[in-house]
Amino acid sequence: MEKLRILIADDDEGVRSSLRLLLHRSGFETVMVPDAAGAIDVVRSETHLDLALIDMNFTRATSGDEGLVLLRQIKIFRPDLPVILMTAWATIALAVKGVQAGAVDFVSKPWDNRGLLQQLRSAIEVYGTRHDADGDAGFDRSGIIGESPRMLEIIATLKKIAPTDASVLIMGENGTGKELIAQAVHRNSPRRDRPFVKVNLGGMPSTLFESEMFGHKKGAFTGAVSDRPGRFAAADTGTIFLDEIGDLDMASQVKMLRVLQEHTYERLGDDRPRHVDVRVVCATNADLPSMVADRAFREDLFYRINLITIELPPLRERREDIPELVRHFARQNADENGGKVAHFDDGAMALLQKLPYPGNIRELKNLVRKCVLLVGKETISADDILPLIPPAGLEAASQESTFLPDANALDNVQCAAIKSAMQVHGGNLSRVAASLGITRQTLYRRMEKYHIDR
Repeated sequence: MEKLRILIADDDEGVRSSLRLLLHRSGFETVMVPDAAGAIDVVRSETHLDLALIDMNFTRATSGDEGLVLLRQIKIFRPDLPVILMTAWATIALAVKGVQAGAVDFVSKPWDNRGLLQQLRSAIEVYGTRHDADGDAGFDRSGIIGESPRMLEIIATLKKIAPTDASVLIMGENGTGKELIAQAVHRNSPRRDRPFVKVNLGGMPSTLFESEMFGHKKGAFTGAVSDRPGRFAAADTGTIFLDEIGDLDMASQVKMLRVLQEHTYERLGDDRPRHVDVRVVCATNADLPSMVADRAFREDLFYRINLITIELPPLRERREDIPELVRHFARQNADENGGKVAHFDDGAMALLQKLPYPGNIRELKNLVRKCVLLVGKETISADDILPLIPPAGLEAASQESTFLPDANALDNVQCAAIKSAMQVHGGNLSRVAASLGITRQTLYRRMEKYHIDR
C-alpha cells in the first residue's frame, strides 16, 4: 500500500527534524521545506500529497498572517488538500481565522505526539483526496499562443486560479501579453458573464485618480457637470484589470489599498460609502519587490495584490513558440483584411526565430503584419523580410550563422544591416557602428568586405 505523504513547512530545523522522525516511525512519508515559497513550489509540483502541516510564522512576527496567506495560496492550487496550522503563539482568535480560511485543524507547539498523529490521520481520513488534473476540459485559452514549457506552466496555473476570486499579479516586459492573461483569468472564472474593466494606471494623471476610479457627484469640482460612477462601479460583480499598477504614486496607492482591503469607497463630493464586489487582476513591467525595498511601492498594497503571481517570459526566452505565433498573426491578418493566408517559408521562419524582439510579441505581430502588407506574396522568404528589419535586429540575427539554409545568408544579413544603418544615420560611421553594436574598426572591415562605399 502506498504511504501517506505529508508536507511540513516550518522555518525551525529542530521542529522539522522532530516531525520527520515522528512521522517516519509512524509510516508516513514527508516533504520538508523551511519557508512559504518552498511550500508553494511543492504544492504546485507534487501530485501525491495527502496533507500539509504548516507553521503560521516564518519570521520573528507572531501575528500568524504569514501562515494565513500561505494557507490561502495552497487552497487556490490544491483546494482538496487538507491543511493543519501549527504555531507556538496559539489563540482562539487565530484558530478561528485559520478555520475560516480553510484549515481543517490547529496544532499548538509543543505538541503531544500521540494527539498530533491522531489529528493527522483523522484529517486525511475525513478530508483527504487524491488530486487528479482535469486537463484542458472547459478551459478557454483563446489568444494565448504557445506550447513551450514556460507557457504550459502558465496555462496550468491559470486553470487552477481562474475559478477562484484570488487576486492575481501579472509581471512581465512590455508586449509579453499581460492583458491576454488577465482576460483569460476573467473568461474562465464564474464572473465571465459580468464586466471586465481595464484601467491603464500608467496613463492616468494623479489629479484625476479619485474621479476616474471612484467617480464623482455633480458639482464636486469645477467641470463636474454631471454624476460619474467611476471604474470600480463599472466593474462591480466582475473583474477590474489594473494595468501598470507600478506607476501609481504613493497618495494613490493609499486610496487603492483602502478599496481593495475594505471593498468600499466614496465618490468625490459624496460621503456615502459604496460597497463593491470585484476580482482584482493587476499587471506591471516594473520590479515591484525592488520598489517595495526602496519604499517606492507600499508593502501592504503589494501583498494585497499578489496572492498569486504570474511571470510572463520575454519572447527571446520562448523562441520555440515563434513559428506558431507567426502563423496565428498571418491568419489574423487574412481574416481582418481578406485574401489568402501568407505562408512564411523555412528560411523566413528561421530568421524570425533569431531576432531579439525587445518589444516581444507586440513587435513580432507588427513585423508579420508589415511583411504581409508590404511584400504582397503568398509565400514570404527571408530575403523578403530582410529590408523590413531594423539594423540592430539584423546585426543581432547575424550572430547566428545557422539561421538560413544557404551559405551566403550571414553575409547577406550583415551587408543589409550596414546599408540600412548607413541610411538611417546619414553615413555617420560612429553612429552606424554604435547602432550595430560593433566598433568602428569592425565596421570598416565589413564595409571593405561587402564593397560598401561611404
